[in-house]
Amino acid sequence: MKKFWMTAILLSLAIVLAACGSAEEENTEQATESSEEAFTIGVIPAQTEGEMEEAMNKLQNYLSEELDREVKLDVYPNYNGVVEAMNYDKIDMAYLGPLTFVIANANSNAQAIITSLVDGEPFYRSYIITHADNPWNSLEDLLENPGDVDFAFGDPNSTSGSLIPSIELKDRGVYESQQENDFNSVRNTSSHDATALSVLNKQVDAGAIDSAIYNQLVESGKIDGEQIKTIWESEELFQYPWAVRESIDEETVDKLQEAFLAIEDQVILDAFGASGFTEATTEDYESIRQAAIKEGIIEE
Repeated sequence: MKKFWMTAILLSLAIVLAACGSAEEENTEQATESSEEAFTIGVIPAQTEGEMEEAMNKLQNYLSEELDREVKLDVYPNYNGVVEAMNYDKIDMAYLGPLTFVIANANSNAQAIITSLVDGEPFYRSYIITHADNPWNSLEDLLENPGDVDFAFGDPNSTSGSLIPSIELKDRGVYESQQENDFNSVRNTSSHDATALSVLNKQVDAGAIDSAIYNQLVESGKIDGEQIKTIWESEELFQYPWAVRESIDEETVDKLQEAFLAIEDQVILDAFGASGFTEATTEDYESIRQAAIKEGIIEE
């Protein structure tokens, strides 16, 4: 009888230990799965062209190897979509315009860690361009009779395509908003290359555009540079940042910076009009933050 009870006790203990082992194994598996969750990246649509797909696939695979975890990279349909995704922790990292970055920083304390180099410099400008057939050779010429001018901004959330040129036009007393201005008409295009094409095809008389993207369009032959002239350019603006959520750990940030600094793949570089990448900080975008405050886009 004693033998029977001893056997029963040992059997029960074995069952308990097996259950504990299974629970521990399950918890370990869940922890592993949690640690291997995909690192998600959102990218703004700097251009409307669909040629970024190969570059994005290459970048996604490259970063997956460098971070030793799955990376998912998606191009969003508009600037605001990337900011909202960052605000609600739907993505871990984002490629943003300077204006969209300072908005994301104000809303969720996103931090800039990387930016592009163009011809070795981390700067670009806002251009106002017009067709070569037009008589204007300067912004002053264009604004002599603004009522004759159809003007185009880019995306409303674009730094060089909207924020900076709109401030310049406000300072010159011809523009307050899309509804209140001295132009014959004002419109927003969907992107920088759409603005360039609108000017080239004489759908508008002048438009605001990112200098780096404009130069890339000309160099690639997608825009005939002989048919367009630049009549105004802004001061230097710090290039588009790659920013991470505030909660991203320092080790991951270091890996990301090392990975981007080592990129030499021309397909990836061309997608961002870059000659390379360099480290960036949130403080690099202070002038854009001040411009956004001035326009009432964010609060100080």
